Amino acid sequence: MNLDDVTIPDSAACRAATEVAAAYCTPALFNHSVRSYLWAAGRAKLDDIEFDAELLYVAALLHDLGLVEEFDNAGLAFEVSGGHLAWVFGAAAGWPAQRRAHVAKVIVEHMGDGVDVTLDPESHLLEYATSVDISGRGAEAVPSEFRSSVLERHPRLGLPAEFLACFRAQAERKPHTSPAAALRSGMATRVAANPLDRD
Repeated sequence: MNLDDVTIPDSAACRAATEVAAAYCTPALFNHSVRSYLWAAGRAKLDDIEFDAELLYVAALLHDLGLVEEFDNAGLAFEVSGGHLAWVFGAAAGWPAQRRAHVAKVIVEHMGDGVDVTLDPESHLLEYATSVDISGRGAEAVPSEFRSSVLERHPRLGLPAEFLACFRAQAERKPHTSPAAALRSGMATRVAANPLDRD
């Protein structure tokens, strides 16, 4: 399995999500967002998980926008802010209310402890993929050829240091939110040990 085995959807909404993410994310955060979709779609291919590719791609590209200055809410967790942003994005894309709510839910739940794949494959896949990319959890299950091709096409560009700095800033200003909880649970150690940064 290699990168060419995974297709990035090419709908108007997906192209717009790419444009939005590229405009507001740093290069490292943008590549993380793209890789998150690729890890998710690759896992789905390997495990025969049916999923909504457009919705998952939009969620992956927008899931960390709550970390950037323009969308960082003073009181809400970044994933909740990102969920609201995705809801608005979905409205602009002409998505029905249920689909808007779903993409927001996927983004909020990517910071959870995992969602049953049979209940919500998109939430399950995004949580899995972001864990692979940030902490390396589950990276050993990614086929080596696929892993290498994804990292070559979308390099990490110093993501660990940048991401931890974002989370520390979030935790300092909003100690009740998920970044603070993640740091208290030893996230920095897990990030430092991510095998993706040794490839």
